Amino acid sequence: MTFKPARLLLALLAVASAPVFAQNIAVVNGKAIPTSRVEAAVKQLVAQGQQTDSPQLREAIKRELIGREVLMQEAVKQNFDKDAAVKQQLENARQAIIINAFITEYLKKNPVKDTEIKAEYDRFVAQTGDKEYHVRHILLETEAQANEVITKLKGGAKFEELAKTSKDTGTAGSGGDLDWAVPSAFPKVFSDAFVGLQKGQITEKAVQTPNGFHVIKVDEIRAAKLPTLDELKPQIGEALTQKKVQAYQEELTKKAKVQ
Repeated sequence: MTFKPARLLLALLAVASAPVFAQNIAVVNGKAIPTSRVEAAVKQLVAQGQQTDSPQLREAIKRELIGREVLMQEAVKQNFDKDAAVKQQLENARQAIIINAFITEYLKKNPVKDTEIKAEYDRFVAQTGDKEYHVRHILLETEAQANEVITKLKGGAKFEELAKTSKDTGTAGSGGDLDWAVPSAFPKVFSDAFVGLQKGQITEKAVQTPNGFHVIKVDEIRAAKLPTLDELKPQIGEALTQKKVQAYQEELTKKAKVQ
């Protein structure tokens, strides 16, 4: 078995506030270290799949706890517990631990439901659309320049050649190629201009965005390959959980007397 001190340290930090019982693993300068702290650390490491319970693991935890207690006592002896910066960090840690326990309990009582996840997925699908477009564009400084390019294209000029004059230096060398994407991947004014086009068509008018004026061509259209509900469920669930916590926090803030 490989013992990893860093993981052990994290486990010990997590159970540092475990209650004291009569049975102790050691007494350091009169200060008892309860067996419960070893048990809690073992339980956490095993639950996380980082270690397996064994006499070696327990002995390593015991040594680490004794070492930490020795350092703690010396730090207190030198008044580091009275240092203003240390006190602030302790207060921040205390708040974080209490808030985390509070939010964990709140989410147990108010979990994100599968119906909420399904509704969010359906909104994602509706917003994304069921088609992907392979588009090209030429970005010009002015509307007049863009209209001139459109005129040339209608006259038989090749889009890829004219794209060499594009302000978008990242795509000018590849014929203005923006690759395959769903409409929602682009600014709305940009995607609105090409979703009604058929394969091979270009925009009749220049499309203005904050970057300039675009001439857009649709190369290909295909059915969108969207991730399934099961694939996105963890991601959606996490996002909805964060929104739920944020909404609860805002609700409490509105009720609070803030001066």
